[in-house]
Amino acid sequence: MILIKKMKFLFSVLGMFAVPSPSLCSWIKLEGPSFNVLHYGATGNGQIDDSQAFMDAWKDTCGASHGTPTLLIPKEKTFMLQPVLFHGPCISPIINIQLKGTMIAPKSIEGWKWPKNNRNAWIRFSHISGLVIHGRGQIDGQGDSWWNCSSNINCHHKPTALHFHDCENLILKGLTHLNSPKNHISINQCNGALISELHIIAPEDSPNTDGIDISESSNILIKNSKMETGDDCIAINHGSTFISIIGVFCGHGHGISVGSLGRNGASETVEEIYVRNCTFIGTTNGARIKTWKGGQGYARKIRFEDITLVETKNPVIIDQEYDPFDSVHVDAVRVSDISYHNVRGTSSSAHAVKLHCDKTIGCTNIVLKMINISSATGEETYASCKNAKGVCSSCIPHVPCLSRE
Repeated sequence: MILIKKMKFLFSVLGMFAVPSPSLCSWIKLEGPSFNVLHYGATGNGQIDDSQAFMDAWKDTCGASHGTPTLLIPKEKTFMLQPVLFHGPCISPIINIQLKGTMIAPKSIEGWKWPKNNRNAWIRFSHISGLVIHGRGQIDGQGDSWWNCSSNINCHHKPTALHFHDCENLILKGLTHLNSPKNHISINQCNGALISELHIIAPEDSPNTDGIDISESSNILIKNSKMETGDDCIAINHGSTFISIIGVFCGHGHGISVGSLGRNGASETVEEIYVRNCTFIGTTNGARIKTWKGGQGYARKIRFEDITLVETKNPVIIDQEYDPFDSVHVDAVRVSDISYHNVRGTSSSAHAVKLHCDKTIGCTNIVLKMINISSATGEETYASCKNAKGVCSSCIPHVPCLSRE
């Protein structure tokens, strides 16, 4: 797998997972000072704002000059935080955050206190190398007041719950994320990340509550996680390269999406994406690639493999001409070198495969192999296909515009 070969830091970390150990701390050999937020004045009663205590504890953690410092968020406590920024760079090459308790956002929109330089994220980590966040704690965005918001001026600033910007060699493991106002986790301009054993939960009708959004990032591995949200489980956006998604369960929501790309004529690129051993249960989409009419750039070298479907509405979909406004355009984001291998299960509709490509540029080198999708209602499934070139081998349903191998 090309991704793993390129991820030198994460490769060594993955090797550590094979060694039996009682905790993450033991295999990373975290030895150094510990900074407990309770010792900095946090109350942990879920009512009083504990933001300043977290900032004070972070200052000492980030500035620690010996060993591997740990910011400790203890169990059986609930910490209410206003929007906070954990900023680096830090002195230690590894910064450990052990989250055992629960962090909650303000309950009402009116209760949020926005800093001048941050109106789009609740908890933000920026410019930190070697950041390790782990534990069995919870991050609760309390987003229900935001989802149907229309009258408040802040309705247009729905925040991401957890945002990582320019964090190299990130590890995020074992946490539960609940009810973000918007997407739960954003990965932006990060190189090297291992994300595993997450459980992300939001109601099926909660708008734009993606599990993980990735942009302008490379060498990202997401594995062994469960995502049940109101939008994409994982969205892979512009500037993303060498992204691997393995063993992810998507329940309700919109599946795993590459894009959308190219909105408003933008030139955007995504390549080297690998999705394997993932399950979609009751999702709107399964494995999707979506690009806007009039866009530029490319989506290429993308592979979906060993995919299980249970009543998925659109199991396999490439939409190169997405445009709800039905505008007239001459350009399109180029879609090429796409493969779907061993995709099996049931569709909630008879329309199981959709390859809708631009009439001028089209989609090239599309390979479908060992596709077996039946209808959950007993109907015969079918595929629609236009302007796509490639091959289809052992495909049920057959894709008419692809050659039989």
